[in-house]
Amino acid sequence: MNNIGPELQQLLTLLRRRPRLVVLTGAGISASSGIPTYRDADGQWLYSTPIQHRDFLQDPATRQRYWTRSWLGWPGVRDASPNAAHRALATLERAGAIELLVTQNVDRLHQRAGSDAVVDLHGRLDRVRCLTCGSYSPRQEMQGRLLQANPHLASLEADAGSRPDGDMSLPDGQAQHTVVPPCPVCAGTLIPDVVFFGGTVPRERVERVSAAIDSADALLVVGSSLQVYSGFRFCRAAHAAGKPLVLLNPGITRADSIASLKFATPCEPLLGALADALSNSHDDTPQPPTGYHASLPDSGNLE
Repeated sequence: MNNIGPELQQLLTLLRRRPRLVVLTGAGISASSGIPTYRDADGQWLYSTPIQHRDFLQDPATRQRYWTRSWLGWPGVRDASPNAAHRALATLERAGAIELLVTQNVDRLHQRAGSDAVVDLHGRLDRVRCLTCGSYSPRQEMQGRLLQANPHLASLEADAGSRPDGDMSLPDGQAQHTVVPPCPVCAGTLIPDVVFFGGTVPRERVERVSAAIDSADALLVVGSSLQVYSGFRFCRAAHAAGKPLVLLNPGITRADSIASLKFATPCEPLLGALADALSNSHDDTPQPPTGYHASLPDSGNLE
């Protein structure tokens, strides 16, 4: 294991000076829970281009392909367990260090770990939404309806391992006969309650995150290359406001040039140690008064 002592001390120093954090997480935080990431350490795609929002809306074949692959891939997300990094962030929230946790993931692992103040920026995979009437239904219910309409799915085998967000690779032609069940309320078209690539994040989510960054002291990003603008915009906002931007990611990110601190340390041991340090403190370390804002450098070491 890497020596995380220096990084831990820098994070503790940050929290002494800037005690109110907004945390933004990406796919990297869920990798050890068995949910693959979209990109490698250099920010390059690991798979073919994911489904685009417009294609899902306009092309019935795209919807067939999505739901067929998702029937195979959903159980992997459903049965995934939070890892030490998810649990550490929940502990930090209970300790009062995190005002809002914003996740680009759709796996709900933060909530399962015990975090309460969470914005699912790109939605949630555990429920389905009707594009016509707006009603919601559980994703697991859709699983049963898919099998009922397509008994052959029970014998379907993936072409390769799992992919991000409950996707699976299938041999060509395996989805063309899939019957996609309609909305049980109005017979409309169903979509997973997520923001596909090319889609738009609902305005109220963006506004809530922006307001939290305005009132917080710093932004901590964990496990994201920030290649997608929906998350990167918040890094730009924090930097423009003169607030420290701290990145915890083993590979390159889109925000490297504006970060105050960047750690390539694996997130689980570092966040776990940070949570332990805060949980085990007994007021022997002087704490800044409420509303305290110390001056920090825009980049470099906080020591």
